[in-house]
Amino acid sequence: MRVFLDTNVLVSAFASRGLCAELLELVLLDHDLIVGRNVLRELDKALREKLKLPAARAAEVVDFVSTEAIQVVDNAGPAPANVDAADALVLGEALAGDSESFVTGDLALLRVAYIGTLVIVSPRQFWDILRARDR
Repeated sequence: MRVFLDTNVLVSAFASRGLCAELLELVLLDHDLIVGRNVLRELDKALREKLKLPAARAAEVVDFVSTEAIQVVDNAGPAPANVDAADALVLGEALAGDSESFVTGDLALLRVAYIGTLVIVSPRQFWDILRARDR
């Protein structure tokens, strides 16, 4: 499955052990991670400003994510969704990357639910989807 993890999921994955960290690990092992340049920029900023990581460490994390991704989407247009401009660009990256699932904790994006074949789910919902597939 082609999976796009939103910035908040990636930040949570690197901030602490928990559901998001396990999801990232599972996606890297068994699925195709798709990321966008906007998400990588947001990730770098959040790691430095919210988690107070040194710039060099934040850069290492961003480099790891971009290297592990099967595709890094550049220059995607905004998605046709009723969300703010930054979120529309991130959704546009997911669409441009032919992602099947967009995993986010952002309530505004979760309310959208889907755009075409792209399903927008919470980390818990995605975990449940993966568990159901494995049965």
